[in-house]
Amino acid sequence: MGRMAGKVALVTGAAGGIGRACALTLAREGARVFAADVDLDGLAETCALAEAAGPLEKVPLDVTSEADWVAVMAQVERDAGALHALVNNAGLCISAPLLETTNEIWRRQQSVNLDGVFFGTRAAMPLLARAGGASIVNVSSVAGLTGVPGLSAYCATKGGVRLFSKAVALECAAARNGVRVNSVHPGAIETAIWVKMQNDGRLGPRSNSAEELMDGARKASVAATPMGFPGAPEDIAEGVLYLCTDAARFVTGAELVIDGGVHAA
Repeated sequence: MGRMAGKVALVTGAAGGIGRACALTLAREGARVFAADVDLDGLAETCALAEAAGPLEKVPLDVTSEADWVAVMAQVERDAGALHALVNNAGLCISAPLLETTNEIWRRQQSVNLDGVFFGTRAAMPLLARAGGASIVNVSSVAGLTGVPGLSAYCATKGGVRLFSKAVALECAAARNGVRVNSVHPGAIETAIWVKMQNDGRLGPRSNSAEELMDGARKASVAATPMGFPGAPEDIAEGVLYLCTDAARFVTGAELVIDGGVHAA
């Protein structure tokens, strides 16, 4: 029997990368998973990959929309009757030095990376609190722990996710509602965001082809990681799985750093 057997989970940003890995991992461990994203084609690919692990339920969701969150929570309650785990993973990164950071760049990242976590946590809390033991995992970044030149807006959002998680964790503990809240901080992980940073010239010279892009992103991540190799989305998913299970029943308000030693250096 899997570690999430009999439990219901909702994962945002599940169309690819870390979100896809989280959805597949939770399903493999027996959870009934609602996989949410605005990218419906990517969601279809995730659901197709899940056949061996267990079926996923595709949920269209724009995390920046309060109305979408209300509708999704109503769907989960109607179809599953409970929610035991919420993984707020949806996010984006736009690289820009401070003086090139427009209001649009700032607000777009705030909207997805921070507002999305706030809207989701608030909308899901009543259902989670009725579960008799539940978990919220908010995916932040090592950029939520330390500053990164050229990523001031991104760092602000991910740092906000970290402290938001701690504050809500303490509220839930005081309320004795059984909901644990933690943040996860990935380092250099081979995902579309990391490749985009390479394409933006944040990790080295811009590349002309998809192969050069991937190779450049890999080399940059190897150079940045003390362990000497980049992480995979599945590395993050395993940490998220732990925080969602009863094995982490005494863990709340914590930050799980999964970065190959970057933050220790």
